[in-house]
Amino acid sequence: MTDHTPPNDLDAERIALGAMLLSAGAVDEVSGILSPADYYRATHGTVHAAIVAQAERGEPTDAVAVAARLLETGELQRVGGIGALHDLIEAVPTAANGAWHARRVRELAQRRNLIAAGAAIARHAADPAVDLATAVDRGGRAFYDATTAHASGDLKPTAALLPPALDAVRAAGSPGAVRGVPTGFTEMDGLLGGLKPGQLIVVAGRPGMGKSVLAGDFTRAAAIGSARTTAYFSLEMSNGELVNRFLAAEAKVPLRLINAGQLDAGHWLRLAPAAERLSAARIHIDDSAALTLTEIRSRARRLGQRGGLALVVVDYLQLMTPSGRRGDNREQEVAEISRGLKGLAKDLDVPVVAVAQLNRGPEQRGDKRPQLSDLRESGSIEADADVVILLHREGYYDRNAARVGEADLIVAKHRGGPTATVTVAEQLHLARFVDMAVV
Repeated sequence: MTDHTPPNDLDAERIALGAMLLSAGAVDEVSGILSPADYYRATHGTVHAAIVAQAERGEPTDAVAVAARLLETGELQRVGGIGALHDLIEAVPTAANGAWHARRVRELAQRRNLIAAGAAIARHAADPAVDLATAVDRGGRAFYDATTAHASGDLKPTAALLPPALDAVRAAGSPGAVRGVPTGFTEMDGLLGGLKPGQLIVVAGRPGMGKSVLAGDFTRAAAIGSARTTAYFSLEMSNGELVNRFLAAEAKVPLRLINAGQLDAGHWLRLAPAAERLSAARIHIDDSAALTLTEIRSRARRLGQRGGLALVVVDYLQLMTPSGRRGDNREQEVAEISRGLKGLAKDLDVPVVAVAQLNRGPEQRGDKRPQLSDLRESGSIEADADVVILLHREGYYDRNAARVGEADLIVAKHRGGPTATVTVAEQLHLARFVDMAVV
């Protein structure tokens, strides 16, 4: 093998195939590890496919039967005739080792895929017609596909699945237990079980309701409350504005005083430890305007590769731009973004919280309470989301209302779980919401 020859082991390929020709048990073992595309020599992949096809039809998988099948499909001569099949059998020291050699073949196939991914990354990077963000995303996808394409699953008996499932049930039933990323709100965590990996959680409301504040509460609960790494993509506020909000919430110092720099000694006493907590927290903020889904995916993936990404927050969805060319149909664009965010949650296996605007529907109703149908610009947001939390404050519309100082977090959609309204205390002057029991 020269330095330029892709990694391969033809002897291991022959032994794996020969074992299949000798033993029906080896057919099950080897075919559970390899696919025809895993073989370096294409004719070996052809033989593998013929053996599996015979087994799936309940027919013999010995050399004579497989040769007959290859003759029917016109491929016998291409693989070297029946003599080549007998050569495969002669290469086998014992059929019991077929699975070991199959794993060797699979590992080398993965290495070849990784080399191909590297070439693809170099090709995308060198293409002047591809912008940098797209090149990074395509390169990341090539690497991801190369390293996961052969990740094999398997059918598992319920006897193997029950113990971890019961452990999760017991953990969920423990006092204060949260299976996902904590939201920071006791009743909400009890309802949702935390924000779970793979979920798209939409936090929606009219302007001024405190959507970004709530997203910030989720972020602080994850990063400070439970030491989880969080990526916050702020398409509306600058880094400085967002950090000031976090400081106000953590230190319980009015945001307006922080913004104006009107702080006395008592305020500074509270700000210092809050700043230390924020400095230690694994919160990563990107305040780039008009981010595309491609850019968010690429940056989140890079952060995840550095270790332990647990939560992604996007504030807010309607300010994102589609990764492709912009069209005239904004509803289709938002639908593309919504589907992409759900895909991002699944790809990274983390919860993605997306802030979204509601249309003017609440203002046209007497009680002003939002509904799922108020999601602005696209019904696909409702379809793609696993959880939709609608934010409502009576005090926003009537300063003399009986419930001034309270906010309703209306869980209007909860895929696979109950919906309910969680009432929290509004402390927007401190850039936060808190449990009612805390007030």
